Amino acid sequence: MNLNYNEEQTMLREQIQKFCESEYDFYKREDIVKSSNDFDPNVWKLFADQGWLSMPFSEDSGGLGFGAIELSILFEEFGKALVIEPYLATVVLSGTLIDKSSYSNKKDIIDKICQGEKHISLAYAEVDKSYDYLTPNTSLDSDNILNGAKTLVLNASNADNLIVTCKKDNELNLVIMDSNAEGVSINSYSTVDGQSCSEISFENVKLDASNILSSGDEAESLIKETINLATLCISAEAVGLMESCYHKTLEYTKGREQFGQPISNFQVLQHRMVDMFIESELAKSLLIKAMLEVNNGSEEMYKHVSALKSYIGKSGKLSAKEAVQLHGGMGVSEELMIGHYLKKMISIDALFGNADYHLKTFSS
Repeated sequence: MNLNYNEEQTMLREQIQKFCESEYDFYKREDIVKSSNDFDPNVWKLFADQGWLSMPFSEDSGGLGFGAIELSILFEEFGKALVIEPYLATVVLSGTLIDKSSYSNKKDIIDKICQGEKHISLAYAEVDKSYDYLTPNTSLDSDNILNGAKTLVLNASNADNLIVTCKKDNELNLVIMDSNAEGVSINSYSTVDGQSCSEISFENVKLDASNILSSGDEAESLIKETINLATLCISAEAVGLMESCYHKTLEYTKGREQFGQPISNFQVLQHRMVDMFIESELAKSLLIKAMLEVNNGSEEMYKHVSALKSYIGKSGKLSAKEAVQLHGGMGVSEELMIGHYLKKMISIDALFGNADYHLKTFSS
């Protein structure tokens, strides 16, 4: 089996690497995190011009028709640079769901996403529902009046539209609506890793049949596939984080001297860095297997993504903690990327199911 990237995939990786190295350094990211928009409109426009916003969408919808492999490449490189732009929320969670649906107006919406003109957020999580996304308490009655509340909605503060999971006649429904519709209340805040997140409540929001994006079995299938793809993407991001943690720690220990020699010469520290390297390579192997299964749409794809996410949740945080400790006091400073890697890894573990949840899912 050939596990090497093809020429097009290699060019994509090099293109993203070049952007991250030249246009998106640590200080640029920090400026974006501290801004009121939580993302840079100029960077987002650049994503559109490079074709990155069009990557996962079908050619019939005006996209490039790329799959899980190319998305994994993109997110792995984004992880190394701690890219904060809302690609996960708008393109992966919302865009791919719309693209795979039978919604009549989907081509128009996807075209605006590809052009960088529209942000959409998927409101799927609810308080006290854990990681159960298929049985929401949010309801849509027979007159299409929406009531309920959602939590941890990524990028909702910038979203033009919301896709909301709800129950109607004991069936799962997905509705798409304007984020500023009457009866919608959005409370936004920043997460530990610098992302924009929101709590949203819906009080007697009036919708009609045109707002229903999908229902029944199709809606359940769309949610499961979308969350699975998003889980793969953030796992790829974590692999990029782990690789960067190892390389930056190795570089730091070679330059940091103690007792007249680099601390990288101390055997006990070498062992810890070797462990970081091994964890990174094992995670990379699991990522390759998972992204191939998702790309091929196999029946085993959910299981392989759960195996990857479970491993990432434990080994990823371990690698980041080791990196922080080996950097000493500098590791927890705001001026160094290492501490931000740990924050991001903690956030990734909690998103779409933590390590324990996915271990149970894999075992069942």
